[in-house]
Amino acid sequence: MPDTPHSPLQFAYWVPNVSGGLVVSDIEQRTDWSYDYNRRLAVLAEDNGFDYALTQVRYMASYGAAYQHESTSFSLALLLATQRLKVIAAVHPGLWHPAVLAKLVATVDHISGGRAAVNVVSGWFKGEFTALGEPWLEHDERYRRAEEFIRVLRASWTTDDAQFAGDFYRLRGFDLKPKPLTGPDRPHPEIFQGGNSTAARAMAGRVSDWYFSNGKDFDGVSEQVAEVGAAAAAHGRRVRFGLNGFLIARDTEAEARETLREVVAKANPEAVAGFRDAVKQAGSSTGDGKGMWADSSFEDLVQYNDGFRTKLIGTPEQIATRLVEYRKRGVDLALLGFLHYHEEVQYFGTHVLPIVRALEADADRGAGVPEPVTR
Repeated sequence: MPDTPHSPLQFAYWVPNVSGGLVVSDIEQRTDWSYDYNRRLAVLAEDNGFDYALTQVRYMASYGAAYQHESTSFSLALLLATQRLKVIAAVHPGLWHPAVLAKLVATVDHISGGRAAVNVVSGWFKGEFTALGEPWLEHDERYRRAEEFIRVLRASWTTDDAQFAGDFYRLRGFDLKPKPLTGPDRPHPEIFQGGNSTAARAMAGRVSDWYFSNGKDFDGVSEQVAEVGAAAAAHGRRVRFGLNGFLIARDTEAEARETLREVVAKANPEAVAGFRDAVKQAGSSTGDGKGMWADSSFEDLVQYNDGFRTKLIGTPEQIATRLVEYRKRGVDLALLGFLHYHEEVQYFGTHVLPIVRALEADADRGAGVPEPVTR
């Protein structure tokens, strides 16, 4: 992967391997969680400019998501259905031993020709852990465990007879063979991490390859890029930055705004409230109140990861301009969700992406990108 400030913006999509779509709303969503639908979607996304797909991790029913396919096995299936798409499997420390996961991912990496990646999710859904009889740790302890989890993954993938002595995990001469595939810019499968808290940002600086942010406006992104970048620089590292956004592209701005209005108007208040109650501790349990969802409104929570806040809603020209402005502010990857995946991924590739690439070329020649009217 190129490592320059002017690398083209990359794109990922949320895999709908969980029922209910990407919004907690009773609006029609022509999106399905089945493998057949997702297999066709992966090929469509690959052909329409997407670089990555992110499978969700959910182990039991919650908040409008009655059914779920497990993330690592689903990721392998999507990799087998595609040629270039990289697939990121979300995983929970505490429910996996990292060295066992390292073995699984190494195998998947060989099968897929080096396209496997993981997203280490420290955990927000207490009900899953308690239902499985696993201990639920306090916020910063979950991030300490996640950091050890990543260190064990990396040690397993890159060293022979790996040794590790931590508070949560230990290795005593673990020798993983075969190791994952490597390349000049890829010493091991890419490691993604989410979060918003101070603990999450500091951890990303120390150990992660990528940092995923919930939806943010321009100022919010600039603040996070600066803080995570400084944390990484203190350790002689660079962390790439991914931003979540829910994209509603229509021929007119009025159509796009009306779709958003209908999504929110038809929100399922009980499901949104249940999700809010489950994630509230993620922000309130941090000392500085910077946790994920700490300041999310009802409307924000209709899209699980504050995707409306990124404001990718309007005409192809408006959305492309906004995406390129995020790129200028340090975003390397846009992680996108859609209402009707097949149709809208195709629309994105046909109508939005060409404008993004043209605006990037203009910006890189020094032509600049007009500032959007609103944040």
